[in-house]
Amino acid sequence: MGHVDGPDEAHRRPAGVSDDTVAALGKLSEALETVERVRGHLYSLHQLVGHADLMLDDAVELFRKAGHEAIADRIGRDLLGRNVIAGRWTFQIVEDFDDGYYALFRELDRQARDELVDGRRHLYEAEMKERRRTRGWPGHEARPGADG
Repeated sequence: MGHVDGPDEAHRRPAGVSDDTVAALGKLSEALETVERVRGHLYSLHQLVGHADLMLDDAVELFRKAGHEAIADRIGRDLLGRNVIAGRWTFQIVEDFDDGYYALFRELDRQARDELVDGRRHLYEAEMKERRRTRGWPGHEARPGADG
């Protein structure tokens, strides 16, 4: 016996939930997804700046080898290990972001879903998929193992 066509229970709108509520939760989810991308960029910043700082060791050594002691000294003293913003290395920026803005954003998203749709995620997208897919056509199944 095949599965019932349509999304699984976790992606079905609970009874009595309005289109406006699903749209609002969808927009909140979209905003969170954007912040997830921001978080990834912050980790890229963290790794790239860290890598650049370690490359400065080689640059300083090469300047010394080339006889440019004053330039090597300036880079080693003024730039190597310097804070990227006042009082912070990039790991501190990432930690502040994760523990503050990001944690609050995720918590408020979870609370809204818990209060309004029993914690269900991506209802807006699940309903969009139902509107856009071609029922009965290969590659357009509602979920894994479902009959088209």
